Parts: sequence; C-alpha cells; structure tokens
Amino acid sequence: MARRKSKVKQEEEFYQGLAGLAAMGLALGGYYITKTLQGAMVGAAVGLAIVVAIMIVVGQKRAERLKRSGIADIDKMEGIQFEKYLGHLFRAQGYKAEVTRAVGDYGADLIIQKDGRKIVVQAKRYNKNVGIKAVQEAQASIAHYGASEAWVVSNSDYTAATYELAQSNRVKLINREVLIGMILAMNPDAAPTPKAVMAEVPVDEFSCPKCGSKLVLRNGPKGQFYGCSSFPKCRYVKSIKAV
Repeated sequence: MARRKSKVKQEEEFYQGLAGLAAMGLALGGYYITKTLQGAMVGAAVGLAIVVAIMIVVGQKRAERLKRSGIADIDKMEGIQFEKYLGHLFRAQGYKAEVTRAVGDYGADLIIQKDGRKIVVQAKRYNKNVGIKAVQEAQASIAHYGASEAWVVSNSDYTAATYELAQSNRVKLINREVLIGMILAMNPDAAPTPKAVMAEVPVDEFSCPKCGSKLVLRNGPKGQFYGCSSFPKCRYVKSIKAV
C-alpha cells in the first residue's frame, strides 16, 4: 500500500517540478525569440541556473528546519533519553505523560492521557526502519493498560509491512517527518531541548540504554555478559566485547 508523502516532501517535489518547467520554458523561449539553437541553449542555461538556485534555497530551508527541530541530537539519544524527551513533548501538547520504564513497560514506553483518552506509546529511537514487532507490542499493550489506542513514535521511518500492519490494527505511526513537525509546532519554551534532556538523563557505558538501570555482570550458556539489573522487567543484554 502506497504511503502518503509528507508535506515537506510534497513541497520539495513541487519546487523541483516548477524549476524544471521554468528551464524548459526558457529554452523554448530562447529559441522562439532568436530562432537559433544558440538562443535555445542560452535560455536553457538561464533555466538551469534558476533550477540550481531554487534547489539551494530549498536545501537551506530544509537544513534550517532540521536544525531548529534538534533531530540530530535526538539521533544520538539512548532509548531512555528518547522516552523522557517524548514525555516532555507530549506534556507541551497538553497531555498527561508517564514514562513506564521504571515499573516495567508491558509493550508501552509511555502512557499519555488527554480529553478522556488514554494512549499507549512505543518509543523507537532507531537508525534504521522500524519493523512490525513495534506494532505488535503497542497493540498488545492496549488491553493491559486499558487504553483506547496505541501509537509508535520513531526518529526514523517504518517498513512497508509495518505500515500495513499498523493500519489493520489501528495503530498510529509517527515517523521522522511527523515528529519533526510536532517539535517545530511546539512553543520552544514549552519543553527542554533534546540536548538538555541528554544532559538531564546521562547514560554511561555501564548503564542500560533502555531503562537507565545499572548493568551487572552475569553468567550465561555462552559465557559472561552484562545484563540489566532491573531484569526481568528489562531484558537488555550487552556482550563483554562491546563494553
């Protein structure tokens, strides 16, 4: 199933199409006026310059948008930091938000409430597209928390299968572009910046990136490894070599 393009992507494609038409029009205009191939080439060159200028402006606009959103800092966050930041973000939008990690999440990283609606939220700070497991976990947590719906929020995007499963299970997916839009629509003073949240919730190499608890040395069938001290509520593991 085809996904709807974001507003930003639609705007970029509109300007690209407009620039292409301008280049073609100037080339034809140059030939029409001079009746020569040279005139057409001059018109095309002017059109190309316009295309390049428009693309530079569009690129600068997008870069400034990304900078204002702080998405580059979000990309560096650990899981618990991303969850804390989303809590601030939803509170700035009038939701009552609770991060569930400290008590065991049961498929939900946050519980948000507003206007009588309770929503379970899965937070996925990924550097790749999110798979269907996130939708399955979010949907399963609805009954446990007595929620009315489930959302998955990511700084990345989702696989095609994930979009399809989310639609059939009525799970709302918030991807990178939508998240950026939410951040930019918020009053800048309504919530701390991503960088401030990272400073507020430090995660060192011996802290669990999922829940923030300490990692402890454990023994397993394949040897020693570091596991989260809040097990079985959090099942994060880290190999000895990775530390």
